[in-house]
Amino acid sequence: MAKKKRFGLEGDPEQAHSEQSSEKQVNASELTNGEGSQKTKKKKKKRQKEEGVQRKFIPTVSIAVPGSIMDNAQSLELATRLAGQIARAATIFRVDEIVVFDNRCSMDETSIPTIGSLDANESGAAFLIGILQYLETPQYLRKSLFPKCNSLRFVGMLPPLDAPHHLRKHEWAPYREGVTLKEKAPNSLGALVDVGLSKNVVIGHVLEPGIRVTVAMGTNRNSSSDALHQVVSTTTPRDEEGIYWGYKVRYASNLSCVIDKCPYEGGYDYLIGTSEHGLKIKSSELSLPIFRHLLIAFGGLAGLEESIEEDKNLKGKNAGEVFNLYLNTCPNQGSRTIRTEEAILISLQYFQEPIHRAMQIT
Repeated sequence: MAKKKRFGLEGDPEQAHSEQSSEKQVNASELTNGEGSQKTKKKKKKRQKEEGVQRKFIPTVSIAVPGSIMDNAQSLELATRLAGQIARAATIFRVDEIVVFDNRCSMDETSIPTIGSLDANESGAAFLIGILQYLETPQYLRKSLFPKCNSLRFVGMLPPLDAPHHLRKHEWAPYREGVTLKEKAPNSLGALVDVGLSKNVVIGHVLEPGIRVTVAMGTNRNSSSDALHQVVSTTTPRDEEGIYWGYKVRYASNLSCVIDKCPYEGGYDYLIGTSEHGLKIKSSELSLPIFRHLLIAFGGLAGLEESIEEDKNLKGKNAGEVFNLYLNTCPNQGSRTIRTEEAILISLQYFQEPIHRAMQIT
């Protein structure tokens, strides 16, 4: 399957900060002449930079969703609407990563599907990943990045995510998402990039066409589009400006792979499972520890218990051993069942205040 190309660092925001800090420190060392007082100043500045990076770090929130929920949809239109509900909920509550997992390994983890590669025989997980990726992409980039296919037939009926990186042509922001073009840049300085403006911009990297990039637009909204622009990490808008910049989508073959193959350095340091069989704690009374990377997992029709039971790597374990916290976020429900897309919306609202309180401690 074809994989949508993305240029830049997509890993741990902490790692991105570390690399940027190191680069600044190397540049500073080149300017010093080795005298004792300057070395002392250099060490002091280095320490200040490292402390600043720690202060600026923003914890991440990830959700894990079973792809099997798509198999229960009775039509392509209903399946598309379901995926749209999940995308909207994740965006509203500023989720950084959506992990779509299978109860059984039905797809190669090294071959993550994109909407342009889907066909009539795709799995529920593949379809959900494709729609989530499509909706997260700014509208002006979709035609370049996603070829027409049957799976997209009903996406026009979905409400837009209207995320901060989904900018209109007349709007200015310090960063914009773009796609590299076939046309050569003037003077062959780099590559031309479509960032959704009336005029394309030039970046200082020579890249092949069709690659999605995050471009720093500068501090002046009236700056010339002919100026050379810088490609930055996808995490930079979030880390440097505190701007929510959409979610990443990842596939996992089972629940244990959701946890074990975390893309963040150090992995998820706090795991929460949601189930009607979980503990009943009021949101106002829930106290979460300080975390860097939080994962909230949701089950399918038979709940997370089935996902644990069918995962050979988790054989013999119960939910209390897999997760740090196993919660019922909607006690006293009137319906016998709560659909996964409903549970996501309910739970993300439930966790808003506890997450906020934990972030205030950091």
